[in-house]
Amino acid sequence: MHPSDIEIAQAATLKPVMQMAHERLGIPAQALEPYGHYKAKIDLAWLNQQTGPNGKLVLVTAISPTPAGEGKTTTVVGLGDALNRIGKRTVIALREPSLGPVFGMKGGAAGGGYAQVVPMEDINLHFTGDFNAIALAHNLLAALIDNHIHHGNALRFDLRRIVWRRVMDMNDRALRSTVISLGGASNGFPREDGFDIVVASEVMAIFCLATSRRDLKERLGKIIVGYTRDLTPIRASDLQAQGAMAALLKDAIKPNLVQTLENNPAIIHGGPFANIAHGCNTVTATQAALKLGDYVVTEAGFGADLGAEKFIDIKCRKSGLRPDVAVIVATLRALKYHGGVDVKDLGMANLVALEKGLPNLERHVENIRHRYGLPCVVALNHFTADTEPELALLRRHMDRQGVPVVVARHWAEGSAGTVELAHAVVKLAESGTANMRYVYQDEDSLWDKMKSIATRIYGAADISADTAVRAKIAKLQQDGFGHYPVCVAKTQYSFSTDAKLRGAPVGHMVNIREVRLAAGAEFVVMICGDIMTMPGLPKEPASARIDIDDDGKISGLF
Repeated sequence: MHPSDIEIAQAATLKPVMQMAHERLGIPAQALEPYGHYKAKIDLAWLNQQTGPNGKLVLVTAISPTPAGEGKTTTVVGLGDALNRIGKRTVIALREPSLGPVFGMKGGAAGGGYAQVVPMEDINLHFTGDFNAIALAHNLLAALIDNHIHHGNALRFDLRRIVWRRVMDMNDRALRSTVISLGGASNGFPREDGFDIVVASEVMAIFCLATSRRDLKERLGKIIVGYTRDLTPIRASDLQAQGAMAALLKDAIKPNLVQTLENNPAIIHGGPFANIAHGCNTVTATQAALKLGDYVVTEAGFGADLGAEKFIDIKCRKSGLRPDVAVIVATLRALKYHGGVDVKDLGMANLVALEKGLPNLERHVENIRHRYGLPCVVALNHFTADTEPELALLRRHMDRQGVPVVVARHWAEGSAGTVELAHAVVKLAESGTANMRYVYQDEDSLWDKMKSIATRIYGAADISADTAVRAKIAKLQQDGFGHYPVCVAKTQYSFSTDAKLRGAPVGHMVNIREVRLAAGAEFVVMICGDIMTMPGLPKEPASARIDIDDDGKISGLF
């Protein structure tokens, strides 16, 4: 029986983080703040002094997610290990896991099998406390709003138009819609409120896009928390909140350094929702990795229609980052799911279903190469039930597009199973063929930006919105926010807004249900379909399998 992820992680021989950092990256001890033996934060002042050339940036993305799983994070780790194995000094840069999914459906997000970042228990649980700091900064602002109203409301908040909800890092459907300030005059003015999960907080999005402490503080001050009766926006800076919020994030903003099972360096920092926000680790972490390594392997959340589009149109636009090559992760199982097969039957060979599901991969490849301007390779995450005829069919289809397909066996074999993928990535990265471009331009209107994403990336015929939503978009344009990028919130499971529409649908309409301004993060969220900002736990949550023994050894994380 194959050992579980946590059993593999606990059996690993880790190097003390100070030793690993010095040997692999040349980071001196004084530039590190250790959190125990195997985790450390990297000093920002030291990072800012590093002036060497940046390494090459590898963006790992995927086909549209399915219940079968694709293994994007696992591929990032396996590829990073393999690049180090073939002599390229490589750093991986990943998002931090949210406790909601850890205890809910997912069970963890630190890779899997023999391609993991460790210590996986710490990374999946409290880690270095970054998410707690973000929650505290967010909720401080919420407390300041109600305190200000209680003490006279000099800013003239309209209690019906307060848009800053509270957050916690746990899935709890009972907190989606609440009433606060009950219990009499001394407790304030009763009003409707609610909670989001921490990764949906605008503070998280700001944290991940900020390029310095100064930038962080300025962005926090720009957050719009509510409106007056005449719809004048009220910002965090009006409450003089940004300094204290930034103080709470003093240590969180420093990137976290850990290692893979093969003792290669990994920076794990930040983690915004990939559908309600932009779904990438911090700009700080990616830039730090580029200063420290010859190659950096990073990922963007969900499929290339959501994650990679936001990586390019939001993160790259704001930071100046430019990927050199993209890797699109796929599995034969997931492709058969897009061809209409039920989850329980995905282990059986089915060439007809595979051929029906291939258009999903083909559209992602088309988008990466011709919309985003990046050379790419398809990494086929290997499963034991995969058959040679199915693989041959996949290769034939991709050969027609001139895109290599490499079978990756990192889950079972670690870096040894991903060497071919590493060589393919190096060949493309050093070819100099990357010519990254945005899906839309800054000067395009908000409506046209959304239409470009829907028609050029999702294959939609057009976009639509009711009168009220159109009016709000027009008002944002009129108020000077038209140059902001658009962050689309929609289901990750389909190119459309219908999660059940598999494959590569065309000619559909993308309806904008709601529009939200993230003035601090500096993007406009276009909500298409039903998107949860506070998920619930499933009937049988992953937490039921998680335990700890008398010696403090954790089990059940996966």
